[in-house]
Amino acid sequence: MQLVIFAALVALAASAPRPDSPDKTATILRDDRITEDDGRYNFEVETSNGIVLSQSGSPVAQGAIGKAGQYSFTSPEGVKVTLKFVADENGYKPESPFLPVAPEFPHPVPDYVLRQIEFAAAEDAARARGEKV
Repeated sequence: MQLVIFAALVALAASAPRPDSPDKTATILRDDRITEDDGRYNFEVETSNGIVLSQSGSPVAQGAIGKAGQYSFTSPEGVKVTLKFVADENGYKPESPFLPVAPEFPHPVPDYVLRQIEFAAAEDAARARGEKV
């Protein structure tokens, strides 16, 4: 009997109407795009659910385009998230306080790594002397 009641509750919960996700009903409020004949461009897009994207670019090398811009949105927790970026011949460089940060270098090298490096150097020296390793 408990199984029947549990199954009925699961079926009832699954059939309950769900509110539409704000992303499904978002509309584009602004979509401004400018493209120049020399390859430069600029665009800005804004949606009704708070997503904003702006980006500009221009040729930096033969067949390559450098880009810079930013985008922002509201997280499910209600926090506005913004990310700025540059993408050019030096790679993609995002900036945001919401991105994880790698530990600063130089950091201490563990002892086992130092011992392995010493061991490898000793093996290399033995090989150079013609010894079997």
